[in-house]
Amino acid sequence: NQKVVEETPAPGLSDHTRKRLHAAAVALGTAVSYESAGTVEFIFDVLRGEFYFLEVNTRLQVEHPITEQVFGIDLVECMVRQAAGEDVLTGLTGLTPKGAAIEVRVYAENPAAGFRPSAGLLTDVSFPANARIDAWINTGTDVTAFYDPMLAKLIVTADTRAQAIAKLQDALGKTRIAGIETNLAYLRAIAKSEVFASGRVATNVLPNFVFEPLTIDVLAPGAQSTIQELPGRLGLWDVGVPPSGPMDALSFRLANHIVGNGENMAALELTARGPTLRFNAPCTFALVGARMAAALDGVDVPNDTPVAANAGQVLALGGISGPGLRTYLAVHGGFDVPSYLGSKATFTLGAFGGHATHALKAGEVLHLKQADAANVAAVSTDLQLPELTHAWTLNVLYGPHGAPDFFLESDIETFFSADYEVHFNSARTGVRLTGPKPTWARMDGGEAGLHPSNIHDNAYAIGSIDFTGDMPIILGPDGPSLGGFVCPAVVANEDLWKLGQLKPGDKVRFKAVARPLDPVGGPRVNGLPPDTGSAILARMDSTDVPVVYRRAGDNNLLVEYGSMILDIALRMRVHLLAAALRDLQLPGVIDMTPGIRSLQIHYDHAALSRQKLLDVLQSLETSLGSIDNMVVPSRIVHLPLSWRDPQIMLAMQKYQELVYPQAPWCPSNIEFIRRINGLDDEAAVQKIIFDANYLVLGLGDVYLGAPVATPIDPRHRLVTTKYNPARTWTPENAVGIGGAYMCVYGMEGPGGYQLFGRTIQMWNSWRSTDVFEPGKPWLLRFFDQIKFFPVSADELVEARAAFPHGAYPIRIEETTFSYADYQSFLKREADGIAQFKTRQQAAFEEERQRWRDAKLDQAPDADASETVAAARDIPDGCAGVFSEVPGNVWKVLVEDGAIVKAGDPVVIVESMKMEISAIAASGGRVRSINVRPGQTVKAGDILLVLDEG
Repeated sequence: NQKVVEETPAPGLSDHTRKRLHAAAVALGTAVSYESAGTVEFIFDVLRGEFYFLEVNTRLQVEHPITEQVFGIDLVECMVRQAAGEDVLTGLTGLTPKGAAIEVRVYAENPAAGFRPSAGLLTDVSFPANARIDAWINTGTDVTAFYDPMLAKLIVTADTRAQAIAKLQDALGKTRIAGIETNLAYLRAIAKSEVFASGRVATNVLPNFVFEPLTIDVLAPGAQSTIQELPGRLGLWDVGVPPSGPMDALSFRLANHIVGNGENMAALELTARGPTLRFNAPCTFALVGARMAAALDGVDVPNDTPVAANAGQVLALGGISGPGLRTYLAVHGGFDVPSYLGSKATFTLGAFGGHATHALKAGEVLHLKQADAANVAAVSTDLQLPELTHAWTLNVLYGPHGAPDFFLESDIETFFSADYEVHFNSARTGVRLTGPKPTWARMDGGEAGLHPSNIHDNAYAIGSIDFTGDMPIILGPDGPSLGGFVCPAVVANEDLWKLGQLKPGDKVRFKAVARPLDPVGGPRVNGLPPDTGSAILARMDSTDVPVVYRRAGDNNLLVEYGSMILDIALRMRVHLLAAALRDLQLPGVIDMTPGIRSLQIHYDHAALSRQKLLDVLQSLETSLGSIDNMVVPSRIVHLPLSWRDPQIMLAMQKYQELVYPQAPWCPSNIEFIRRINGLDDEAAVQKIIFDANYLVLGLGDVYLGAPVATPIDPRHRLVTTKYNPARTWTPENAVGIGGAYMCVYGMEGPGGYQLFGRTIQMWNSWRSTDVFEPGKPWLLRFFDQIKFFPVSADELVEARAAFPHGAYPIRIEETTFSYADYQSFLKREADGIAQFKTRQQAAFEEERQRWRDAKLDQAPDADASETVAAARDIPDGCAGVFSEVPGNVWKVLVEDGAIVKAGDPVVIVESMKMEISAIAASGGRVRSINVRPGQTVKAGDILLVLDEG
């Protein structure tokens, strides 16, 4: 029998507080009057009739048979009297005290650093079920620096205080908050302390409380230091999630072995220059890999051996001397970091994994697992340490793409006989190489793109040597899963570790290795040893659709269907094969990644032999049946598109200024799309793109659920070539066309598609919404249809801010895609489709001839650089500031005539996807600046000259 209560205005109480009090009063059927002297907040537990006080400085009169007896006094006075030992409940009827309750508050702060506030992304939040939790945080919450640092309250109740303490200890132990520093470990330590258990608590307890966190402070981050783990994220290649993990798995395993860990435990990968770390607890660590300068409290420490550090000691890691690029630091017991999608490995481009989704930053804290120091292994004298050099030989397996269908035999012979040089623009995604250009067996890639390296997208294997245009790139553990470029070889398993140690300027030579048990189903290259084998393992020409089985390293097999054309029928066939193989649940299969006309099977060759897998696939092929009446689930997903979005225009501008000013797609990709497709104006390009229904054929074309899609209506298939060389930067969710395919970039990174707009996110790492399923952070599915609608750039900004939170609804229509209906449509519209294709092909040929006439088909050499002053050009009384690494000048931080002090950074060089500062060794006035932003420099080049006088 609730009754409406008229609320009396109460100066000093917020509207929010008064509304809460009023709502609770209505629920309880009571009346509330206020005598305000400050602020009060109540949480009413209506079911149990209990009140919890957060902040009290107000006299309340609550009209209720019981509560009026209690709350008719000043609550602060009540608490003071009770704390003094007075029984404030004496004489009250209906109230019997029982049990004990304890509350703790979790704050975003670092107790080991004077309770310094912390802020950032929470990557893992979980609370136990055996406590009352009052919290506003979840996994994915971004804790800012603008509000109160309290994150949560944990409240436990029990019959006795001892039982409540035990319950509190258990609840705190089961609570998990990762991504930023909190006082959670501090609360655990207090809850376990004798002084807390005894109840002898006074105001001097906390200042004298000894707290030794099991952590390491990051005083300086190093060039690129990340938590990695083996084997990384597996089973998600089909949606564009790379495995990540260490680039040099051999050194990584040895580092863990030396400190007594399992070889796959999380450890630090340090690139080029190491961090400075302070141990807050005793710890045993080891360094393995490239020789990085290392000193513990100023005393040099060796590599390849366990080193004991005490609490408070500082480990300073510097640059690398000699060959190699990466060093691995393992600690006994391993690092305590949360898993994301099944792994602790950091994928910095995707902003997930590791201790806080990124490389180390100054001021961050690494957490260690509790471990028994007695288990540290003795150093083995027969450790097979990796041999580092500046001249590398990489064992590779020939294939999946070879001669004579993609390369000339002479190209393959050159590939295996030439020396390549590691380019400075390399990273964990891939190691770029400079060397001889192929002659190529084709003029172009047809619908896949204008360059002969272009093919219809297929999956890559880690270690693939991928020719993006004329430049080979060895794909690393953070590389893309899908792409439209040929790969003549894949690095053999035994040499994959070497990718992590390839350094700019190193020489690389490829050696074809034999796998005697691999079948040979295609042509060999005459200039190679006979036991090299073939890129093709087997063929099936007797089936309705011809099948080719290609070798892709030791652990991958690529199945290709039909001719090298865009045919949705081939993608349907791939879908049938993947479903049939999935139903078999064949032991050893790790993941399957469909391409446009292919399926890559990634498997464990120790559990499943190549021949057995090949036998299974060929057996399945004879029973797949026809696709003629095949119908697959589909959804029409309506996405906003900002045409000529400012971010994609910026990407074009950066490319023109810093990479290839004369590129035929500069200054406007949209104008290039118009010209190469023979359209009247850019408005015609825009109309086609907004009219099209794009059928999603693959996910992960450029990472994280990014779709590779083609219009269902061939008259909407605008054909372009890809950038050569590629862009170094593309904004997240830029939309472009490459070949006959549309792609939405899943995240920020390099790219080669011709851009025309930008849309909302394809991936949502931390939140589940109506369109992002729990545990599946990708938006799209195979055979979805994308339909764009126009929005302004400002509207897109708002949409992008709201969409990950579920606050920007999009329209999704459930439907199906019928191959029979599609075939009927093609027959019905055959004349119009043919006319469109004829005009398009004529424009395509005209553009290609224009390139030849203007010599625009010859992209600039990736290693071309302007001449920079040499040491002999430094005048007397002056000093030079030199570049320590090869790379591109990103920023010049000083101007002519500026006064520079010793130790000041003066120029930032981008190398290996890292920003490396050139530091002035001495002070002086800037006499001359020899470089400009975007300019390529070599190690040792003089960036500027200082007048020391």
